[in-house]
Amino acid sequence: MTAAHEPVLELLPLVFAAPHEALARAEELLRADPPPLHASVAHQVIGIWQRDWGDLRLALKHLRRACVLAARADSADREADILGTLGVALVHAGRTRQGLAAFERGVERGTGLTRARVLFRRAYSWEVLGHHPEALEDLRRAVPVLRQVGDTIWTARALNLRATVHLALGAVDRADADYAAAQALWDTTDQEHDKADAVESQGIAAFRSGDIPRALSLLDDAEERYAKLGTPGIMLNIRRCEVLMAAGLAPEALAEADAAIAVLDGIRGQSTRKAELLLTAAKAARLAGDTGTAIARAAVAVRLFAAQRRTWWETHAQLVLIEARLTAGRGSGRLVADAAKVAGKLASFGAPAAPEAWLLAGRIALGLDWTADAERYLALAARSRHSGPPLARVTGWAAQALRARAAGSGRGVLEACRRGLDVLDDHRMTLGASELRARATAQGAELAALAQQVSLERGGPRQLLLWSERWRATVLSAPPTRPPADAALLSGLTAFRVIADQAEQARISGRPLPALEREQRRLEREIRSRTLHIRGESPEGGHRFDVVRLLDRLDGERLVELAVLDGRVQVLLCGDGRVRRFTGGLLADAEREAEHVQAALRRLAHPGAENRLPLVEEMGRRLQDLLLGPAADHLGDGPVIVVPPARLHRVPWALLPALRERVLSVSPSASSWLRAKETPAPSGGRHVLVRGPGLATGGAEVPEVAGRYGRPVVLEHDGARVPRVLAELDGAALAHIAAHGTFRADSPLFSALRMADGPLIVHDFERLDRSPHRIILSSCDTARLASVGADELLGLVTALLPLGTAGVLASSAPVNDAAVVPLMLALHKSLADGRSLAEALRDARGAVPGDAVHQATGWAFTAFGAA
Repeated sequence: MTAAHEPVLELLPLVFAAPHEALARAEELLRADPPPLHASVAHQVIGIWQRDWGDLRLALKHLRRACVLAARADSADREADILGTLGVALVHAGRTRQGLAAFERGVERGTGLTRARVLFRRAYSWEVLGHHPEALEDLRRAVPVLRQVGDTIWTARALNLRATVHLALGAVDRADADYAAAQALWDTTDQEHDKADAVESQGIAAFRSGDIPRALSLLDDAEERYAKLGTPGIMLNIRRCEVLMAAGLAPEALAEADAAIAVLDGIRGQSTRKAELLLTAAKAARLAGDTGTAIARAAVAVRLFAAQRRTWWETHAQLVLIEARLTAGRGSGRLVADAAKVAGKLASFGAPAAPEAWLLAGRIALGLDWTADAERYLALAARSRHSGPPLARVTGWAAQALRARAAGSGRGVLEACRRGLDVLDDHRMTLGASELRARATAQGAELAALAQQVSLERGGPRQLLLWSERWRATVLSAPPTRPPADAALLSGLTAFRVIADQAEQARISGRPLPALEREQRRLEREIRSRTLHIRGESPEGGHRFDVVRLLDRLDGERLVELAVLDGRVQVLLCGDGRVRRFTGGLLADAEREAEHVQAALRRLAHPGAENRLPLVEEMGRRLQDLLLGPAADHLGDGPVIVVPPARLHRVPWALLPALRERVLSVSPSASSWLRAKETPAPSGGRHVLVRGPGLATGGAEVPEVAGRYGRPVVLEHDGARVPRVLAELDGAALAHIAAHGTFRADSPLFSALRMADGPLIVHDFERLDRSPHRIILSSCDTARLASVGADELLGLVTALLPLGTAGVLASSAPVNDAAVVPLMLALHKSLADGRSLAEALRDARGAVPGDAVHQATGWAFTAFGAA
């Protein structure tokens, strides 16, 4: 083409540098009645814009018109270039055969550089279709030509695409090299959309290599870049959902996939991306426990992929469909055959999901006692245990454990479980955010359950205790990773506090403001997103649990750890140098009874419910039978530490008759209790007393408590602002916070204590260098926790324990503010006499009036830790 055509041709690269500007200029050009050659460029630009960010039907209309105009202008290269663009659009519309035919014509019509660009586009479409060898072949032909003519933009695109294909085939090192080469080229251009796409691709590469924090950071960076360009990032949604699922955040992934499907339907966008989103939603729904949704979405995805002739994708969707159907009902011979067929196809594609499919086929075969078939499939799955991403190796070790189980080798099961959980520990320690660490443990649930089952059948109580500890409270056993001094994170926390306070005041006044609540949710998402980017600081998996060390540290105390196997509570009673096992009741029965007790305690918190007190005490007796069984008669006379599973964290343990008059503390794990026991108190530490706003009693205990500690730091009224409170809490010997507490089941790390300037949230506490040695939270719901991962808990108490706090006193239920005051005064009287939190709480319960309100208030509070 001549120099006169160059300004018009500049519109084509502009569509990926400044999409909306390119669209506006193309539409303006068409209004000027240009010659056919120029008009073909304008229609192609509009077609590209509509194809990637708008209505696919309009895209096809404009691209076909562009082809006609290029033919009229008798420009073979122009026509070939448009055929390449049209081919991509047809593939995305699900018209695979027509799209491949357009590419074939484009390759025939084009020459030199133009042909290389058409080959690149066909390679991209092969990647979309899941035909990875064909994609690599077209790139092999295109890249040398693009490099030879010095076409920086298209060379960078080709390298980025080749990296993506390598990733799909599990070749992470090759992908990294191509991404790095592409990035070096992008840095020399102003192609902002392509740059955003490159950052997005690097994010998925980081994810494939097991670096979830870096993956989330890069994907968030890409999202910001797309937002500046004003273009939706549907592929970004798909990729981020994949990372969120691996991080244990399946409900968030499902919500994001559903939202992206709605956006795509709204703009009548690409059919290929809709099918991928449906597959993503099916995976997320299955992981989130929504089996019906998983089956429905996967079935539609299978049909769409089949219609689009995308066998690679169709096979992945079939895998999810089989997994969901297995979850919904019993395995069958047909399901074994289907799973094995899918696994064979995935293996032939070189897909990293093949081990997962072989494991699925083996697991179903085992359930049917098809031992020969199971051994064959599990052996294939077990090959992945020595190489590849962390979660693929965990899959391999799970297969090896099942093989050993089928062969009757208890030792082999335990060794495979140990090796698999070691891999998971190493992976978990790369995660800095406590939420991600907790949720990542779900990946090892099957390994831990297998090891516990073998320990119950063949090992002694000590071995069962060891494996019970192996998979619980791993977050608390690991060194904490504190958020970085990130100015944007600090600014977000401050803004959140202001907005949340304004929203709360509006709700209290009876006139909630939706705009404030929307902004609060936006800030929560931003804060959470930034904290998920934090990388772990320790290369090792925290402290290893030692049964002998535990027994040595139990000086007249009894530690009761509750494990759950096959739905039944197993009671492990530790003390006097030995571990004994007793059998309790069904976990489901205990959970129901605990919920009834919580409801009864809420009613007892208000005057007029005295007649319910005998009923609540009877509930306590039933709970004791379910949770302790015969072990209740072997507790001795000394203090008791209870270590419950996550699903029983709301049990008011002091209500159980065998524990009611005892010195009683609770810990999320025996490891956590040992750590607290061995945490020294700070010498000469401060005593800090805090009064938040809005309490019915005004925090009446604080002035009286202050007189017991000489010259304590008292923060109240406007002085009880979050920055000052945090500064004083850091390293304190004892802190007492009288403030309204709120628990967020939907987002436990946003559970809060209300201060003068807004909520003090868990994320704030995580910024402390060292949290108070002992902390008393005389507020409602401060001991409530969310159960996540395998057997993990997230909330205020579990945030404090790894940060240096050795003892926490908190409430698991709403309490009567007036009844809290005498309980707290009696508690501090005992603390001033040198007693521990558990001892002081026992004494305080005995010192308050015997009416129902005061008794319920005492039962609602629990001492955690060992201080």
